[in-house]
Amino acid sequence: MAKAAVVILAGTESHADSGRLVNGLETAREFAKTAGDEVELIFDGAGTQWIPELEDEFHDYHDLYQSVRDEASACDFCAGAFGVDEAIDDAGVVTLDDHDGHPSIRSPVDDDYEIITF
Repeated sequence: MAKAAVVILAGTESHADSGRLVNGLETAREFAKTAGDEVELIFDGAGTQWIPELEDEFHDYHDLYQSVRDEASACDFCAGAFGVDEAIDDAGVVTLDDHDGHPSIRSPVDDDYEIITF
């Protein structure tokens, strides 16, 4: 039984960013599909920009995103800073603000989660 918090920090500007996103989503899906494992998927920083794109059913990675969407959350502060707060609210994705407007990374560490960043 493993516990992981997958944090997507990659923005939407380059092919490399897309690769990091896909690797992060695949990692989250692997944990989600493994019986007994626990996973949290956190979109933070520039990574918050992915949520409105991935919500589009015609996006190449929409289905992959949908496979882990129930585990997804986003940084409240960064969603506003990157101008995607309304789109994230409309999507119904939970925003986290438990550490000065940002998601706490310490809390999952304290709960024995491995932090994996992409």
